[in-house]
Amino acid sequence: MPTFDVIIIGSGIGGLVTATQLAAKGIKVLVLESYLIPGGSAGYFEREGYCFDVGASMIFGLGQKGTTNLLTRALDAVNVSLETIDDPVQIHYHLPQGLDLKVDRVYEKFLQNLTAYFRHEAKGIRRFYDECWQVFNCLNSMELLSLEEPRYLLRTFFQHPLACLGLVKYLPQNVGKIAQRYINDPQLLKFIDMECYCWSVVPAKMTPMINAGMVFSDRHYGGVNYPKGGVGKIAQTLVAGLEKAGGKIQYQAKVTEIITEQGQAVGVRLANGQVHRGKRIVSNATRWDTFAKLLPKEKIPCDEKLWQQHYHKSPSFLSLHLGVQESVLPTGTECHHILLEDWQQMTAPNGTIFVSIPTLLDPDLAPEGYHIIHAFTPDWIDNWQGLTQSEYEANKEAAAWRIIDRLEKIFPGLDAGLDYLEVGTPRTHRRFLGREDGTYGPIPRRQLWGLLGMPFNRTAIPGLYCVGDSTFPGQGLNAVAFSGFACAHRIAVDLGL
Repeated sequence: MPTFDVIIIGSGIGGLVTATQLAAKGIKVLVLESYLIPGGSAGYFEREGYCFDVGASMIFGLGQKGTTNLLTRALDAVNVSLETIDDPVQIHYHLPQGLDLKVDRVYEKFLQNLTAYFRHEAKGIRRFYDECWQVFNCLNSMELLSLEEPRYLLRTFFQHPLACLGLVKYLPQNVGKIAQRYINDPQLLKFIDMECYCWSVVPAKMTPMINAGMVFSDRHYGGVNYPKGGVGKIAQTLVAGLEKAGGKIQYQAKVTEIITEQGQAVGVRLANGQVHRGKRIVSNATRWDTFAKLLPKEKIPCDEKLWQQHYHKSPSFLSLHLGVQESVLPTGTECHHILLEDWQQMTAPNGTIFVSIPTLLDPDLAPEGYHIIHAFTPDWIDNWQGLTQSEYEANKEAAAWRIIDRLEKIFPGLDAGLDYLEVGTPRTHRRFLGREDGTYGPIPRRQLWGLLGMPFNRTAIPGLYCVGDSTFPGQGLNAVAFSGFACAHRIAVDLGL
């Protein structure tokens, strides 16, 4: 007989939300994590008194109102909580043609800041971002669970018919087409491309409108809230809640195979040969890792092959984790920045630079008198393959100093004030996060109909589910939390609860 009701492969946020939601319902859950700590891309590491976030520090979903605050709701479900710090500005953009703009938490102030650069587009700016609010208000009026569960859909439709019809309207739509209804200025449309690219890794014409409605509005509603102690505290606290609810997590437990019997997923095998059996198996790995490594590659289901025809792996990142003297940061520096000098380079490797300075919100993450700067830029693993160890280290150093030279434009004296530097490449992301090619997640190969191409949690293999950024609704901590809520709901129904 199965030892566990549900086995979850990986302790990324999607996997942990699935686990905690199920454990809160009394379901016997085991999470298997190949690394030493939970969180995956939302993890952390410590060096010489600095506590670095593995990924970005811009966190949605930790608000205190509405239904889209999914990380807060996930913590509440297992009776745990986090202290958070409000971020008054989501992003400070440093863009071509002198476009230097802050996205203020206050919606009207953001519109004023943007309109100051594009006064001739004042009406279009408001109409576009107000339409994003229409999407958000639809989402924020209902409990977000599995779209694969007919009874939930029926119940939600009867409770919120107008909101449901509104979301159905936007499901096949992308941001670019809607923006062009209201806006003509090419530079402003490029800005909206960047607004999408900074979290979806694709321009507006390929970004689903539902995702944009969530991000562009929630930053002014629930806001960006940083967890005290670093992003890694989210996963650590979810694990504490999981164990409090009776669930289990096992570290250094690398899954090498999903076991199937008569075509159904029934368990997993670890690298040490240990086998765990479960009634349901959930993979928080990418779909590429799940169907090409954990299952026989020659038996990839037809719908997975079709999905891979529509989506491919996004780039990974080149990451710089820096410790700097506090004198490096000018007075009034914001936590999050995006730097781009040439619009033509926005989607190119090493084109756009993303910057997080979490110690501006939580000084305890660095030694007194110092700050953390995490700078990262898209990069492909192919650029880092086939190198000797000495070539690899030399290329890392050269790439790091190219980034630092560019950052000097907004942080003068960065080189002189540098105290600590660690560089991560796509190979680093692949090694520590267990993600195929270190990818950030799936992106469409061509322009698709909004979110209609994204798969849900169930797979073609009975008993096997997927959760995380390669399932609906995609990338981002709050998005994978949504995936976790949906996956747990679908499994609970399938188990008869």
